[in-house]
Amino acid sequence: MQSMKPFVLSLLMLCFTGLCGGQNNVDHLIVITTDGYRWQEVFTGMDSALANQSKFNQHDSAGVFKKYFANTPEERRQLLMPFFWKTFVANGQVYGNRALGNKVNTANPYRFSYPGYNEIFTGYADTSVNSNDYPPNPHVNVLEYFNGLDKFRGNVGVFTAWEAFNRILNEERSGLPVVAAFDTTAGKSLNEHQLIINTMLANSYRPFKDGECLDVFTHYAAMEYLKTSKPKILYISYGETDEWAHEGQYRDYLNAAQQVDKWLSEIWNYIQIDPEYKNRTALLITVDHGRGLLNKWTDHGKDVEGADEIWFAVAGPGLPVKGEVKMPMQLYQKQLAQTMANLLGLKFTANHPIADGLIKVLK
Repeated sequence: MQSMKPFVLSLLMLCFTGLCGGQNNVDHLIVITTDGYRWQEVFTGMDSALANQSKFNQHDSAGVFKKYFANTPEERRQLLMPFFWKTFVANGQVYGNRALGNKVNTANPYRFSYPGYNEIFTGYADTSVNSNDYPPNPHVNVLEYFNGLDKFRGNVGVFTAWEAFNRILNEERSGLPVVAAFDTTAGKSLNEHQLIINTMLANSYRPFKDGECLDVFTHYAAMEYLKTSKPKILYISYGETDEWAHEGQYRDYLNAAQQVDKWLSEIWNYIQIDPEYKNRTALLITVDHGRGLLNKWTDHGKDVEGADEIWFAVAGPGLPVKGEVKMPMQLYQKQLAQTMANLLGLKFTANHPIADGLIKVLK
């Protein structure tokens, strides 16, 4: 989601975001997460204090500076995520720049992945969900809710790099087709690209062992599904921003973030030209948790200061263009589940507490 004339491209984007006179007819939703990607890099780009430390950069700090350094935070963030800032935010909204008092936090106290994804998709920061090894989630998630509606049944797709999503989204109970980690895309009529992706995934290098694949396989499996199956709801979860951070490899962390930015561009560009999605699709981008500061940037968790600090961005028909939202406010991760439903004109209900959505804030 390039060679297009600027005026024509701008017109397409205005129509996508509902600014060329059309009605709000959103009936498609794409949700994207990139695990553990800090708000600091989103809003200020490369952190010089980390890039200066050779131990975090495979002894190539000079290379990191050459690729990602600029004099101002605005320039640095555009070097790191050019599509996100020049196109997505320019036609949507982004929240979470704490330097401006615009705060987004996890409500769960644990500040790691399973509790974070549970909070995102159930709207409930249940403190009993307290481990990445937690069993299949007892709470209904909003994707499961969509899949239970006649309008969306069989039209919800999930592609994730991390195997735990089989439990987080409770694949067995929910009936969601979760393609996680080294799961291959299934079906009787897979195209040539899907068959090749399946083969490459099965034979790929596994730097994160069997629990998580490289993001490239998740992305292209999801893209082929998007193009061939035309789901009304699609969730894609990338994981390398978190994995390389845990390894203390700041260069690779930044490179992974920039790669996600390129993939966002690919998704965006596709939905601008496909009749199934054009002028009908909302996109929501967010993260499961934050990370620590300075030498604790590699970590997150209950005792890591700053690991509850997150961000999100959204764009879609009927939503005004606000760009970087600079107004001081306090928002929470648990509000995103109902927001997803509200973007589609629905109210998410389940047998557990669900936080109010943010549709009034977005409008």
